[in-house]
Amino acid sequence: MIIGKVIGNVWATRKDETLNGLKLLVIESIDYGRNQRGESFVAVDGVGAGIGERVLVVKGNAARKALQKEGAAVDATIVGIIDEVEVTLQNNSE
Repeated sequence: MIIGKVIGNVWATRKDETLNGLKLLVIESIDYGRNQRGESFVAVDGVGAGIGERVLVVKGNAARKALQKEGAAVDATIVGIIDEVEVTLQNNSE
């Protein structure tokens, strides 16, 4: 699973039929271990997320299963809206 932040919407009037009726959002991945932001990608919204929210995303076959659409042209699906993240970093010198 990936932790990310919703940073935008995607509108496409022409798309694969399996994407009809699905909300597409732009996600920026977050690496809390390095306190960095990562690449951005598009994910289907499975939970009603909005811009600015931190979300939990699954990719690949799990993304299609989360939507219950095995044949869908989907590679990433938002499966949760995050309330809080707690990270304890280890000191590498130990």
